[in-house]
Amino acid sequence: MLHIFPLRLSTLVGVTSLPFFADPEKILLKLLQQLHDDPRVTAADPLNLAQKALPDHLALQIKRVIPRLKEGGAYAKITHDPKISPSDIEAALQEYLETKSPRPWFNPLRGISSHLVRGRPWLEDLQRFPSRKLKVEFLPPSPGVEAAELTEETLYTLFRTYGKLGDITPQPAGSKDLPKYATLNYGNIRDAIMAKNCMHGFTLPESGGGGKNGTMLKMVYEQRAKAHIWRDWIFSHPRIVIPIVGALLASLAVAVFDPIRTFFIKSHVTHAFHLTENVVYKWFRSQVTHANEILNFKRHKSEDAGMSAVWDDRRGAIEQIQTWLMETAETFIVVQGPRGSGKKELVVDEALKGRRNTLLIDCKPIQEARGDSSTIFAAAREVGYRPVFSWMNTFSSLIDLAAQGTIGTKTGFSETLDTQLAKIWQNTSNALKELALENRNKDDKDSELGDDEYLEAHPEKRPVVVIDNFLHKSQESSIVYDKISEWAASMTTANIAHVIFLTNDVSFSKSLSKALPDRVFRQISLGDCSPEVAKRFVINHLNADSDDTTGEMKTLPTRDRQDLDELDGSIDILGGRLTDLEFLARRIKTGETPNSKPPILLCRNTLELVTGWGQKSKQRTPGARDNSCFIS
Repeated sequence: MLHIFPLRLSTLVGVTSLPFFADPEKILLKLLQQLHDDPRVTAADPLNLAQKALPDHLALQIKRVIPRLKEGGAYAKITHDPKISPSDIEAALQEYLETKSPRPWFNPLRGISSHLVRGRPWLEDLQRFPSRKLKVEFLPPSPGVEAAELTEETLYTLFRTYGKLGDITPQPAGSKDLPKYATLNYGNIRDAIMAKNCMHGFTLPESGGGGKNGTMLKMVYEQRAKAHIWRDWIFSHPRIVIPIVGALLASLAVAVFDPIRTFFIKSHVTHAFHLTENVVYKWFRSQVTHANEILNFKRHKSEDAGMSAVWDDRRGAIEQIQTWLMETAETFIVVQGPRGSGKKELVVDEALKGRRNTLLIDCKPIQEARGDSSTIFAAAREVGYRPVFSWMNTFSSLIDLAAQGTIGTKTGFSETLDTQLAKIWQNTSNALKELALENRNKDDKDSELGDDEYLEAHPEKRPVVVIDNFLHKSQESSIVYDKISEWAASMTTANIAHVIFLTNDVSFSKSLSKALPDRVFRQISLGDCSPEVAKRFVINHLNADSDDTTGEMKTLPTRDRQDLDELDGSIDILGGRLTDLEFLARRIKTGETPNSKPPILLCRNTLELVTGWGQKSKQRTPGARDNSCFIS
């Protein structure tokens, strides 16, 4: 028996179980024969190695070579001088191979080994592949006689010559399995292959310890691993496997989904996929018909004309916000005012007009969401965080609950609402920082500065985050606002972005001071418009559509009205809230007088005030009726 083939050929031979494959062993043997007949690759031919392994002085001739591809060897039938015994040939051959063994190309570090076949080999093509573990069965040489059970010493003497034995395990004493057997563990798989092929079918005589009638040895490979060892180990060690699986899934999510989410957040901030920012859409919009342009003009003109009076009055607040955005101050900008005072329009439409990289977050849908999954989805939608698997929070909680009942401890799969929100805000911070640094050039004079130092030196490069409806329904739950405040504080102190809070609540400093306890906030308070500005706002609304499409100026509508003297009194009753003034102007356009609407609007505002107070109260009187208002 000679080792002249790569051992890994057994992997190719093993695909015979697939029906769409031809017999790979026959194909390999055909290829080997072609190599043997081709003189250009004679040195690489494994069959030629068998002839090179024989010493010349013994005058041995190979009569036939029987390859055993799945075991990486071959049987070589030789002719020799009758005066030389087979044992002497084996000893001389082994001595020759120790010093002058040819090196096969597939294993240059290990030479060819050879042993005399003492048994009767079984040339089978079953799906049995080599292993280091051999099972030696003790059979009678003929039917009707008993076989002896060989001792460990006898087995060691017979099989140690083929290689280093790790252990010899006899059959358990209480086992009734027949035939009797023992197990041999070799340290090297090629030694086990050599022992199996040379000793299979060998009959040990009585003189060698084989009993009165002798004992025949039957050898088979025994696989070390059981069929489902990994599956059984996984199901029997859940305390180890479940945390490892969780860590792998978390690592996979971070490696795969976090870059995707950061990309979508950046696209949301820069409006990369917004239709209104598309060049084709802008061109198409500029080429629409003149009639559509007129309709759009009339729809927006009155609103723009009315708001211009307000922005002229609040020009100082707008310029103050723009100045603060050019400074490096690690604090918040807070714009506080009652609902309808125009906070959002002041900041977004005027102070940040034309500024790139602005992110608007509305706290109202986040706070009003019901359930953790809805809250997570609402927060992700505000910043463009996707994909978001909000349903996984409930699913992982069920897994954690089941694991706790099974193994007694939590697996850590489920995450709380604040942990999920923290992940969303952290990804948003990473996206905003990348946007702040995307226009940085290596040729700049301050290119040697680090990222943090660069952002501190260039406050104009930072994105702006506008948080609208801050502390909306904060009496119900404060977890959302606490996480937003902490996130905003981390971005402000790290010079990643400017943060502007828009709130109706006058007690905002109590909530924000938890995040930045040692800072003084920059605050702008917006109230109702003054009577002069309010009157100008209403008049501008009424005169907005006075231009004709031909370019000729019409008579201003306010010149033909005799009831505008009542406007001062209506504004004194109504107040200067922008939403109420706009509603009043629209009603006057329909032909009503200024004095016909303020009592109704005043009643509506009173109802809103009472309703808001009723929502904040913890108890309600049983049997109480809905709020109502009587106008006399």
